[in-house]
Amino acid sequence: MLDQEFERIGGRLFLEGLVGASFGNMSVRADGGFWITRSGAYLDVREAPVFVPDGGEAPDGASSEYRVHRAVYQAAPCRAIVHAHPVHAVAASLDADLIQPIDSEGRIFCPEIPVVGGEPGTDEIALSVSEALCDHRIVIVRGHGTFAAGETLDEAYIYTSIAEYACRILLVSGWSRRVL
Repeated sequence: MLDQEFERIGGRLFLEGLVGASFGNMSVRADGGFWITRSGAYLDVREAPVFVPDGGEAPDGASSEYRVHRAVYQAAPCRAIVHAHPVHAVAASLDADLIQPIDSEGRIFCPEIPVVGGEPGTDEIALSVSEALCDHRIVIVRGHGTFAAGETLDEAYIYTSIAEYACRILLVSGWSRRVL
């Protein structure tokens, strides 16, 4: 059943252009750990996720971003995480430390989107993302992509979509030079 949910949300992410190829990953909290997409998996194709325990090494096949997911679950009150690579959000992150949406949905649901640093797959990114997601529902890792936290994969997907739309509006409107 969980693999169907991953496939459904992955399909939405792919159709909206929020992920490409085998970029991005998702996870859902469970007793004693969490289920995460496989390393190199296409998010819009059904594939059994990997269970990663709360401590110790991740099993073979788990996404390389498992450290981020683990750190977020330890720090923030959420049950699901979506990591995507939305083009406009990544572009906006190159020149900003904080993004403040100007569109109505962005202002309502994600009034501030922090931009943090860290190299993919490292403890540094895990720490910076987990700290940001304690106070926000979505964060952008500079030049890399978004991490969104929610009670469900649907909620995390929605925050991802809202952030990308907000960044697209900022960049298209020319506000990026003044507001970001």
